[in-house]
Amino acid sequence: MLRLPRVREENVRSRCLHLGCLVIALALLGNVKAQPAQPARPRILGVAHVAFYVNDLAKARRFYEQFLGYAEPFSLKRDDGSERIAFAKINDRQYLELFADPAGADGQLNHVAFYTDDAAAMRDYLASRGVKVPDKVPHGRTGNLNFTITDPDGHTLEIVQYEPNSWTAQHQGKDMPAGRVSPRLLHAGFTVGSAAAALRFYTDVLGFREFWRGSANGTELSWINLRVPEGDDYVELMLYRDPPDAERRGVQNHVCLETADVAKAVDDLRPRAASTGYARDLEVRVGRNRKRQANLFDPDGTRVELMEPRTIDGEPAPSSTAPPPRP
Repeated sequence: MLRLPRVREENVRSRCLHLGCLVIALALLGNVKAQPAQPARPRILGVAHVAFYVNDLAKARRFYEQFLGYAEPFSLKRDDGSERIAFAKINDRQYLELFADPAGADGQLNHVAFYTDDAAAMRDYLASRGVKVPDKVPHGRTGNLNFTITDPDGHTLEIVQYEPNSWTAQHQGKDMPAGRVSPRLLHAGFTVGSAAAALRFYTDVLGFREFWRGSANGTELSWINLRVPEGDDYVELMLYRDPPDAERRGVQNHVCLETADVAKAVDDLRPRAASTGYARDLEVRVGRNRKRQANLFDPDGTRVELMEPRTIDGEPAPSSTAPPPRP
């Protein structure tokens, strides 16, 4: 039998080994290239609306429209003709939605909505991050594209894309009385059990940006504020140790309306309080964030916070370093 010289035989084996490694490497590279790129997150531009359940739509309208001064450009009816949802317009991009339905597991809070400029791409992006999404993005009854997801605490979040032929577009520049208490919904607040789980969802997945933490007692964290990725509106995570009762949920699940001068706003509201039957105290106070504010409550106990955009002296309030009540 013909036998190769030992040196040549080892060279052949070495070349075969290198060739085999190259084939494996190319195969692995081919598999990597074959994998689709993860979709980029579309822009989240702001808080579109906050929706609350109300027990009596007439009383809720008296509070939000006659007392706070908002107009109602449209409403939605049930199949039997009864009114189900009233829309109180804050500005062309922001509304409050009042659902004449019984309260749910989240108390009076129905859902919080954020608006984007590409709802379909947002659906694809969220699906790629393991978030449960619908099969497609439908048009809602008002003509806008929208779909809902759920956060780690079970809150319903709606993703909205404003469409040019929607009801909201048809009312652009309209239904914004000069006497309304605020021209902007600054933030939406809602209850959160695990700060870590909420932060993973809102910052890691949705891209929100944390900018302030506050403590009511100095020893335990109470609030975490997160701005939307491509805007200035924000959410306020209302942390708790023990699940809040119905009254406490009404305080924590809230909306904040930006008001240039809270004292003047309260003075303007006093005569309306008498005519609309609002009987709670109207008091201006300074919050932990060192901004003037006033707390109002709708007929179902949902808090509406009026707040100035700046601190009392223009200096930022220090962020709390207290630990959260839960991990």
